Amino acid sequence: MTKKSRRTHSPAFKAKVALAAVKGGKTLAELAQLFDVHPNQITIWKNQLLEGAAGVFGHDKTSAETPVDLKALHAKIGELALENDFLSGALTKAGLLSAKR
Repeated sequence: MTKKSRRTHSPAFKAKVALAAVKGGKTLAELAQLFDVHPNQITIWKNQLLEGAAGVFGHDKTSAETPVDLKALHAKIGELALENDFLSGALTKAGLLSAKR
């Protein structure tokens, strides 16, 4: 028995198969034979299409990313840089760090 290699399908192909499954004109077995994919894969693609369909018509406000506060991030970077400089100087004075850095 030879092992089939993995195939990668384009998003357009997945959408075509999922839409055919949503329409319901043919059974999963018929679609699987027609498109040469496993019926379970068709079911997965169909569910992904149905779950993501709402995103086509607008953004879900709960899943939107929170805005990033750049001032706070820049302040934190400055604080960490200052700490690094201080610790580097202290370790150099203590002889635990070479001055070549």
